[in-house]
Amino acid sequence: MTPSPSSHPMHTEKSSKRIVIVALILLLIMGGLWIWNPFSGKSQLGSDKNDASGQIKSGPSGKDASAGAGKGRGGLPSVALGSAKLKDFEVWVDSLGTITPLANVTLHTRVDGELLKIYYREGQMVKAGDLMAEIDPRAYQVQLDQAMATMARDQALLDNAKTDFRRYEDLVQHDAAPRQQLDTQVSLVHQYEATLKTDQSAIDNARLQLSYCHIQAPISGQVGLRLVDPGNMIHAADATGLVTIAQMDPISVLFSIPQDFLPALNHKRTGGKAITVEAFDRSGMVSLQKGTLASLDNQIDTSTGSVKLRGSFNNREMKLYPNQFVNIRVLMDVKPKVIVIPSAALQRGAQGTFVYVVNEDRKVALRLIDVGPSDRNEVVVEKGVSDGEKVVIDGADKLKDGVVVNIADLPQSGRKKAEH
Repeated sequence: MTPSPSSHPMHTEKSSKRIVIVALILLLIMGGLWIWNPFSGKSQLGSDKNDASGQIKSGPSGKDASAGAGKGRGGLPSVALGSAKLKDFEVWVDSLGTITPLANVTLHTRVDGELLKIYYREGQMVKAGDLMAEIDPRAYQVQLDQAMATMARDQALLDNAKTDFRRYEDLVQHDAAPRQQLDTQVSLVHQYEATLKTDQSAIDNARLQLSYCHIQAPISGQVGLRLVDPGNMIHAADATGLVTIAQMDPISVLFSIPQDFLPALNHKRTGGKAITVEAFDRSGMVSLQKGTLASLDNQIDTSTGSVKLRGSFNNREMKLYPNQFVNIRVLMDVKPKVIVIPSAALQRGAQGTFVYVVNEDRKVALRLIDVGPSDRNEVVVEKGVSDGEKVVIDGADKLKDGVVVNIADLPQSGRKKAEH
């Protein structure tokens, strides 16, 4: 059957497209075979480049084979070193404390009246005996005047009674007056003498009440913010005082230490030695003031297993302030002539505590050690390291026994810490 003229051209066009697609696929296959042909004379993808001597210069990635993460020159690991030193080591106990004034007084009035004037500035340093405030004294001055007038009257009565006594005494001696009248006059004299003593007590009390109108500082210290303004009526029964005064120099700190340190602490106290207490800021890095242990509580807190202590500080520079939070260190002991290394050198593993020691040939040796007391930066080595030996303080994670290392310099901050 002969195909129709209208369908023949369409069939020819479809056949041509199939031929082109097949040809492209064949070309791609031949190109891939040519690239991966091991006998090809041209440069291959991922092939090693040879230098003039025929040696391989780079690996499959095309990078220098000696380069590696965490390695120094020549592919050796870089480390920073610290020194083992022979010195006296101070054993400190750390604690948290609160600055507390040795005396904190709230001024109250002892008499009722209007607050006329205050003589202090808020935050001012005052001395004991300084005038702080004045209460209207007029009512108490009137009471004093009345008491003095009463005493003057009774003094006149006493003088008159004594004059009569002398007159009756002379009359009795001449039998001109009865003895009973003289005895009565003697009793009257004694009565007026007792009245004068009562009057003197009233005067003293009135003067005392008048003196209370002038309020003085009972201690030396720093004045706080005033609690009552002039013009207010104040009373002796008021719960709120006029102002507070806190003793600032010397000043104390309250803190606690575990009961396990109590025997050593008492042993040092009974020996008559002053125990050093040092206060640091909140970060624990900046020393604020050094002082001494003043006292300790007479019982252990059963809820915490610790005992409270009080340290005393000279505070002339006002570095310490009441209710300030501080870090406290107590010097418990001094170990003479021991080997000390930076704490950063310590490593711990299945075999125990160890350090990496580097000799003069820059070769690393793993050294097991026995450690003693420590502080923030250093630790005592009781066995395993000698004076002057160099230990790795940075880069130990890349090391193993027997490797050779490059010695790198510490940053300035790290160097100072390692040398501390």
